[in-house]
Parts: sequence; structure tokens; C-alpha cells
Amino acid sequence: METDGIPLAPKYGPDFYTNLRAAFDSGGGERAVDALADELRNAGEFQQLFYALLLKSRLKLGVSPFPTGPASDLPADAHEAYEAAIREGGRHVGGLHLERGEIAKAWPYFRMLQETEPIKAALLAHVPEADDDVYPLVDIAWQQGVAPELGFDWILDRSGVCSAITMVGSSDFASNPKLRDYCVQRLVQALHAQLRERLAADLIQRGLSGNPDETIADWVKTHPVLTADDAYHIDTSHLSSVVSSAMQLTPGPDLDLARDLAAYGAALSPMLSGTNDPPFEHVYKDYLPYLNAIAGVDVEASLAHFAAKIEPAVADGYQFPVEVLVNLYLKVNRPADALALARKYLAEEDDARLTCPGVLELARRVGDYNAYRETAAAKNDPVQWLAAIFAEAAIRPGAAI
Repeated sequence: METDGIPLAPKYGPDFYTNLRAAFDSGGGERAVDALADELRNAGEFQQLFYALLLKSRLKLGVSPFPTGPASDLPADAHEAYEAAIREGGRHVGGLHLERGEIAKAWPYFRMLQETEPIKAALLAHVPEADDDVYPLVDIAWQQGVAPELGFDWILDRSGVCSAITMVGSSDFASNPKLRDYCVQRLVQALHAQLRERLAADLIQRGLSGNPDETIADWVKTHPVLTADDAYHIDTSHLSSVVSSAMQLTPGPDLDLARDLAAYGAALSPMLSGTNDPPFEHVYKDYLPYLNAIAGVDVEASLAHFAAKIEPAVADGYQFPVEVLVNLYLKVNRPADALALARKYLAEEDDARLTCPGVLELARRVGDYNAYRETAAAKNDPVQWLAAIFAEAAIRPGAAI
């Protein structure tokens, strides 16, 4: 275990070193180190204290006393004891920093030890003051992955939706989809609350009333003046980013808030909503039926909405609308329809390049081994073809193949 990266403390005055020499002359090495450790601990110089503890362990082991040297310089029979001394010293000094609320200073020690739980507990218990710089702690929580949800919350609550959207957009959630869902839920909640507050203020200013039990969609439908003359109430780039991210959500209150945001966007002037590539070329008017389908609202109409976009897109050599509808079929628990659509349009595509499951995966999910074998044969993949034989035989012994 190496100790590189733990910074050294400032220099000390001449009397300090004179006293250390006196301790050494009168009581030997261990007494001198103990005296040094006491002085450093009382002075709060915990970085140097760590190295003092390592120095003491080296004296006991009878090896080179220099504590900043690599552990590989020690004899092989001393490695285990010295590693234990590093762990003990790191926990002690890191713990002293945590007792003083110095989480960022404690982090290098616990990171060295690969022990993140004490830091996570300290982060979760920490309540920053209004003028505190939380970015060093955000780095530990988010970038280092110690408490990413908390790191995201600090950015959202202190720096706002824009910074939080940037944070999400620049992150890879492939290994942690639950964190992605958490971030999207928080963004939806924050943007919806912001929009509702501003709409309520606009209604009051106009001498109108908005029933607090009604949704934003109800308000803009009842009071079209709210979005007339190219009016808007929140940054439309934030709105489109959050609504598009919400397509990953599952049915529940947060999805309903996202649908409300999409309904507001659909009421905006076309000059403000912009355009996207198919099948979301009309932005909110396309996002809304997608979110509705996931929520179980107007499912058939929503599916038909996206099915109508496929042939024109395919005629132009653009298959992304097919992939979108395959995913939507899966979200509404219609895998057989997803498979039929994929077989029609995606059978020859490289599955790795798709944004939806390919035909082989869909056939496996459905248990349609005929489709699996036909697709495998078309792709010249005899391994997958034979795997389907085995899979079907396992669940239907004696099945005619």
C-alpha cells in the first residue's frame, strides 16, 4: 500500500526540533516519536501525524526509518506488519479529520485504504452552511462515487437546474441506471415545482385563479393566455432536456409530473418548442404520447401515433422511429408486438448498433425459437442457431424442430 498523494505539513521552528532531539537523547527513538506524535496531534497537524505513526512502525520493525519511502523497499517479512501500520495510521488520522468535520482532508486516507463507508456516513450527516464551498465534497460524493445522489442534490439545490442537467448529460450511467433514474426524478420534481410557481404568479398578476388541485396541463388549457404571444415561463432548453430524459421513467408520480411538463411544452408557441428528428420532430407533441403510453394513458392512440411515423421514415432510410416503437412496445408490456416490428424492419441490422433490443434478444424474451433460428441463420450465426435448439429442447422436451 503506497502513501503517495498525502501532502506534507508546513515546516516548524528551531525550538521544535531542539525539543525533539532532547527527547531522543533522553529516551530513545520511540520516546521521540511519541513526543512528536503528541505535539502534532495537539497542534492539529494530522498529515504529519500520519507519517510519524509510520515512522514509529518502521522503528519497531527495524527497517529504514524514512516513512515516505515505498513499501517495496522493505524486506518481504516486514510487508504485512507495515501494511497493517499504514491502515491503522490512516484510520486514526482520517478519523481525527472527521471528528473536526474536515471531510475533504479525511478522504485521501480512507481512499488509500479503500474504505469509503466512514466518508459516506460523514457526507450524509453533513449540512453545509449557505456560503460553504461544497464542490470539494461534490467531487468526493459524485465523481468518486461515494454518495452520488447526495452530490447531485447539492448541485441541483445550490447551483440550479442548468448545472444539474449538465452534470447528468456529461455522465455515463451504464453501470448505475438507478442513479440515472434518481437524477431524472429530481430534475422533473425541481423543474415542475419551478414552473408551477411561476405559472401561479402569472395567474395572480393577470387577476386569474388557478385551482391548486389542478395540473399545469389544466391551467394552460383553461387559461390559454398563459402561453399566448410566444410567452413562456422557464428556459425551454431545460424543459426539453428534462422531458426527453423522463422517457426512462416508470409509471408513478414523477412520470405524471413529466407528462405535465410535456403538456405545458405542447401548449407553447411552435417558435419556442423547436424541432427534432423523427419520431420526435414536433418535440412535446411527440414526447407527450410517449410518456402517456408508459403511464397507461391513451395507450392505443399513442402507439398508433408512433406507428404512423415509421413508413415515411423508413422510406427516407431512417430507422430510428422503428427502434423507438420497439422500446415503447416493451415499456407497455407487448414484447410480441416488439418482436414482430423488429423482424419486419431490423432483422438485418447489427444489434450492437441499435438503441433497442435486436431480433435475437426479443425472440429469446418471447420464447419464439422459430424466429430466433430464422434470424440466426439469416445472420450466418450457427452458434446462436444451435443455442435456440438447446433452449427449446430444455423447455419443451421432444418438440419438433
